[in-house]
Amino acid sequence: MIQTLYLGRVGYAEGLRLQEEIAALVGAGRLKNTLLLLEHPPVLTLGRNASRVNVLASEELLSRRGITLHSINRGGDVTYHGPGQLVGYPIFDLRTLRNPNGPRMGPVDFVRGMEEALIRVCLTYGVRAGRVEGLTGVWCRETGFRVQGSGFRVQGSEDEGPGTDRATGPERKIAAIGIHVARGITSHGFAFNLMTDLRDFGLIIPCGIPDHPVTSLEVERASAGLPSAEMPTLEAAAYEAARQFGQVFDEQVLAVESLDSLRSLAGPAAVEFPAEDTPLQIPEEVTRLMGIPDRPRRA
Repeated sequence: MIQTLYLGRVGYAEGLRLQEEIAALVGAGRLKNTLLLLEHPPVLTLGRNASRVNVLASEELLSRRGITLHSINRGGDVTYHGPGQLVGYPIFDLRTLRNPNGPRMGPVDFVRGMEEALIRVCLTYGVRAGRVEGLTGVWCRETGFRVQGSGFRVQGSEDEGPGTDRATGPERKIAAIGIHVARGITSHGFAFNLMTDLRDFGLIIPCGIPDHPVTSLEVERASAGLPSAEMPTLEAAAYEAARQFGQVFDEQVLAVESLDSLRSLAGPAAVEFPAEDTPLQIPEEVTRLMGIPDRPRRA
């Protein structure tokens, strides 16, 4: 089962704290796999492999625009989060997931599954998207292309399964992905551009990949001549993403109303009594009930 919760706008530091809390509960078996969906204020994040040279803006400019900078433990380079972008933090126990490619679900398989779910979200809203060989994330280009063999069945390709077409043209990145795995539990996740102000990506070299522009669902739909009135809200796209995660990973999806409701599903923590609570000697009432002879008292 996947429990999903839409949180609206959440500060980045609070998002990190929530991930740590939920990851501990999932790791302890007190919560099922959980997908947190939200939006962040403007922030730049540097992954484990990030280079500071890929941040083009000065610290003074970032401060003036109210954009914070965080170094974190996910994979990947530098990325941007901001208004109009759907951020997803899947906190999953990989050992509980079924893998179409083999007996166990590894981090690479999990990332491919995340890509597949977001590719299907794009298709739901009329935009063709796929993968680029050797790069992580979800991409768009002028002519539609199918994903490269991921092991996950592609929507609309029932006869052929995953395609083998390769994207070689001017690809535009619509979703960035970077995860961290500790003791089989995933954290961090994806950033999917819906109505994001793409000018903010000019502050960085996104994901450290030069000459690969960034796009959004809004831009791609407009380029395809699709009506702006049918553009999904952030919350609607969040629930669609959760639905696609359920289909791709073959899990039932349960929407949770609030953070308090999610915490209540974990139940109370087990109480561990400290050693100092253990009595130094058996109380007299217990010895009497158990028929233990009285011990001589010390003077």
